[in-house]
Amino acid sequence: MEYCFTPASPSSRPSTAALLHPQGFSSSYTRRSHSSALHLKVPSHQSKQFIQLTHTRDQHKGASRFVYSRPSKGTIIAKSGRQAWDFSRFFRTLYFFNGPPNPVEFIRSLIEKLASPTASEPSKEMKTSSIVLVTGATGGVGRRVVDILRKKGLPVRALVRNKEKARTMFGPDVDLIVADITKDDTLAPEYFKGVRRVINAVSVIVGPKEGDTPDRAKYSQGIKFFEPEIKGDSPEKVEYIGIQNLISAIKNSVGLQDGKLLFGFRGNLSGKLVWGALDDVVMGGVSESTFQVDPTGNEYGGPSGLFKGVVSTANNGGFTSIRTKNFSVPEDLSAYDGIELRLKGDGRRYKLILRTSADWDTVGYTASFDTVKEQWHTIKIPFSSLRPVFRARTAVDAPPFDPSNIISLQLMYSKFEYDGKLNPTFVEGPFQLPLSSIRAYINEPITPRFVHVSSAGVTRPDRPGLDLSKQPPAVRLNKELGFILTYKLKGEDLIRESGIPYAIIRPCALTEEPAGADLIFDQGDNITGKISREEVARICIAALESPHACGKTFEVWHLLYHFPCFLSCFYFLPEYPFAEVSSTPIRSSFWIMVLSVYGRGLCCPISI
Repeated sequence: MEYCFTPASPSSRPSTAALLHPQGFSSSYTRRSHSSALHLKVPSHQSKQFIQLTHTRDQHKGASRFVYSRPSKGTIIAKSGRQAWDFSRFFRTLYFFNGPPNPVEFIRSLIEKLASPTASEPSKEMKTSSIVLVTGATGGVGRRVVDILRKKGLPVRALVRNKEKARTMFGPDVDLIVADITKDDTLAPEYFKGVRRVINAVSVIVGPKEGDTPDRAKYSQGIKFFEPEIKGDSPEKVEYIGIQNLISAIKNSVGLQDGKLLFGFRGNLSGKLVWGALDDVVMGGVSESTFQVDPTGNEYGGPSGLFKGVVSTANNGGFTSIRTKNFSVPEDLSAYDGIELRLKGDGRRYKLILRTSADWDTVGYTASFDTVKEQWHTIKIPFSSLRPVFRARTAVDAPPFDPSNIISLQLMYSKFEYDGKLNPTFVEGPFQLPLSSIRAYINEPITPRFVHVSSAGVTRPDRPGLDLSKQPPAVRLNKELGFILTYKLKGEDLIRESGIPYAIIRPCALTEEPAGADLIFDQGDNITGKISREEVARICIAALESPHACGKTFEVWHLLYHFPCFLSCFYFLPEYPFAEVSSTPIRSSFWIMVLSVYGRGLCCPISI
């Protein structure tokens, strides 16, 4: 059956133009331009044969006419002055993104969309959460971390094994999750929703062989030596397998330092995104685009994606776009601050559109970006800059953008901006935009998202020429204690290799003494001494806020002979000298960092 549509006026074009959202696929076609002729090959909807369409222009009257070698089923033929609307391509677009159409559902959704109000007003500001998760929260360091965070007014969530103990310790107001990092099946994904930073104070339990008091008084004092033994789970299970489980559980919540790759090419593998063209055919236009892979298209001669096509304002159209199919599992990008595009510009303005709904015709959270002609460059689009847009108008009543529930992505080249404004760089005709990657990014300066309390001495058990008689008990008894330091070091390595922004603190022997003494920060794992648990807790929280602590591993202890401390304020967090610490763990050191109670760091050439 052939269709014939003869418009009497611009307002009489296909009624779907008023019903469908003009955003968003790739039909199988090729387009070749030869002077005034435009040749399109469009696959027939019901056969494998191609239909040749030739567009010529009357040089005297300026009118357009279409000559068909064979009429296309599903093509709506236009009078002179208008171009034919390809209904079959429109149908294929709908089918690609939505599957077989459901007429009842289609009509219902259209009625809902048409009834939704839109207006040109500022969009709502995006809100984000930033919960600090404390693991090992009922331990000596962990409970102090929780207390300080609460007094600073920061949102905190405590991961504990014993709920009753934790409630007695913290009261009813602390957000608790009951889990065990040594058992990955207890680490439910919903426990980590909203978590952006983690302080891990979990440690294998060591106690005197002769026994201890219920509150572990002998162990806690950290000065007098008792013959130790492992109580409970082994060091391998806690310090290695536990860290492995914890990293897997929090990785999506806290984010990766180099960002999360959404689209890009690694060797012969491409990103998982399935792109299709979504052009102005959905509103009666004739613009067409596609997405291709160019095997040598990126700036280093490797593969890249290519968004290309021809845009036309005929039939009141004027946009092309590529859009992904809806993700089977929504992307959670709540750990990140925006989307980063690596592309080769053409001097034009494009749009990035993110959707948080699986509906076909729905609000798109949109940002325009300008490109630099013939240059590879990076475009960063903060989530905070996205505006909710529906059919090129700001949707005032749209909910704030939710980066934890991204359903699809879209790139668009359009004549239209928002709310009646036009794209100042828009030009009809062919265009192409090479694209090598799309990733979510974290704003700089990046601060640690994972602060881990380890231990001094982790590199010493296998160090040649070490006089064990001068070493702490854990070093001398590493084997007898289930290779406790060996597995602590393995756990550190897992964190360093995870891609998560981290800081690793290696305190010396922990005591119940008050904080406030002069401190020594060192690298090389050579120092011995002691430090209060409260001081370690303060250092952990200070590290969360310091970009200088990111990616660093260091030891810390109290200076044995220090000036009297005149500071008694519980909230005091000194400016720890993270900037002076190397980002590469080192095996030997010839300097130490002395931190006075006044928060001033001094590099002292003291031989160790």
